[in-house]
Amino acid sequence: MMVGSYIIQCLLLIILVRSVGGKPRQPHIVFVLADDFGWNDIGYHGSMVKSPFLDKLASLGVKLENYYVQPLCTPSRAQLMTGRYQIRYGLQHLVIQPDQPVCLPTDEVTIAQKLKEAGYATHMVGKWHLGFYKKECLPTYRGFDTFFGFLNCLVYHYTYDFGYYNVDDEGNQTLLFGWDLFRGEESVAKQHQGQYSTTLFAEEAQRIIRNHDPDKPLFLYLPFAAVHNPLDVPSQYEDQYLGEIEDENRRKKAAMVTCLDEAVYNITETLVETGLWEDTVLVFSTDNGGATSYGGNNWPLRGGKRSMFEGGIRGVGFVTSHLLDKSVRGSENHELMHITDWFPTFVHLAGGNSKGTKPLDGINQWDMLSKGSSSQRTEFLINIDPLENCSNPNAENMYRNNPYFDMCVRAGIRRGNWKLLTGVPRQPYWTAPPELDLENIRLQESKDKMVWLFDVEEDPNELYDISEEHPDIVLSLLQRLGEYNQETVPVNYPPGDISANPQVKPTRAWGPWQ
Repeated sequence: MMVGSYIIQCLLLIILVRSVGGKPRQPHIVFVLADDFGWNDIGYHGSMVKSPFLDKLASLGVKLENYYVQPLCTPSRAQLMTGRYQIRYGLQHLVIQPDQPVCLPTDEVTIAQKLKEAGYATHMVGKWHLGFYKKECLPTYRGFDTFFGFLNCLVYHYTYDFGYYNVDDEGNQTLLFGWDLFRGEESVAKQHQGQYSTTLFAEEAQRIIRNHDPDKPLFLYLPFAAVHNPLDVPSQYEDQYLGEIEDENRRKKAAMVTCLDEAVYNITETLVETGLWEDTVLVFSTDNGGATSYGGNNWPLRGGKRSMFEGGIRGVGFVTSHLLDKSVRGSENHELMHITDWFPTFVHLAGGNSKGTKPLDGINQWDMLSKGSSSQRTEFLINIDPLENCSNPNAENMYRNNPYFDMCVRAGIRRGNWKLLTGVPRQPYWTAPPELDLENIRLQESKDKMVWLFDVEEDPNELYDISEEHPDIVLSLLQRLGEYNQETVPVNYPPGDISANPQVKPTRAWGPWQ
């Protein structure tokens, strides 16, 4: 794959020449969601990672440089699907585990359902991770016409199996292990063993595109298994980094990105070949920050996956389409955007409405994306997790007795330039990419510290906690957290159920057990 190839010339001609006046009322929407894709895992952020086609696509569209996701998989995917914060439906603690009888509540309307209602063909290829204990939780019951992918948090990239330990009330562990690749509700893992997941999912997406009726609008949701661990990748991609990146985890992660880059190239090429590209809005997004223990990197941002610091939640993202005004193509957008915003934005593009949904937290951002207008968003809730508290709730702190919010609870909010974190934000350090041969930075902070305030426009790397200098801002944001806290539903995080064990089923596959 060469970036200077024919396909790039076609993209340039379509995006730069075609007039906005010819745009369709209902554009095709292709949403590529990368897994554990860090801020420093893409070339255009100055990384050594080779992502030439993603870089080119981003340069033809709008790079989202003030775009926020969640620190973990399930909550990001839930917010994308519903346009609503996870405190609204009980998924505010960690992620859905394989043996938990819980899923994205079936009374939550998904973006696939709304687009299907608006006349779209809806297809999903890749990772679900929104629960599957009963069939009503599965993608094909949540608005998708077709589903080809896996249900759990990860899958082995060549074998499509997955293991997890169920722990009973007495602490006894049982390994639950089974196949995890489905076409609809049928287990197809054995048929595809030996095929690398990134390539397999790209080929499935290409098949869907080639078979699609061009007169019908298309919604194609592509949540890849890449670049989540396990760190496994065809040798031809890792070989590109030999002699450049010595650290094995980092080298394999970079290679997985390069493989994903080629997959997106192939999908886009098929959109061009079939004539769908000129009517397509393509979005690329990560679900959370990079997992630094598995070679991901978010430098120079603080923290990573699981962290409420910027490295865990400021996401790589861009949008590319001929529907963008010429004035914004090739730009960096620094307006505030949140992952919940895609829901109302896509409904707007589809010419639909939010009738039948519960109150949305997302905001239609199409004017901001397509015209460079100011963001309609001034704040967003990061999370409130009452199941995760600091170790010393009685530690001395000037805000300990505030009347608004228990600062020992893990929570976070951003309003305007200000960002407040409480409780246990996780990973309060900076991880430099190994190839730079720099020491990781760790501040000498008290283990009892439970409040941080940052001006993230002046200090995006969160080097300077200014909570003591601005008590008025801290109290105002604590009050706002208290207001959100009044709106939360109880956390739905049940104990594991041994009945989820795939080994008790004839297919030996994961899937509904109730």
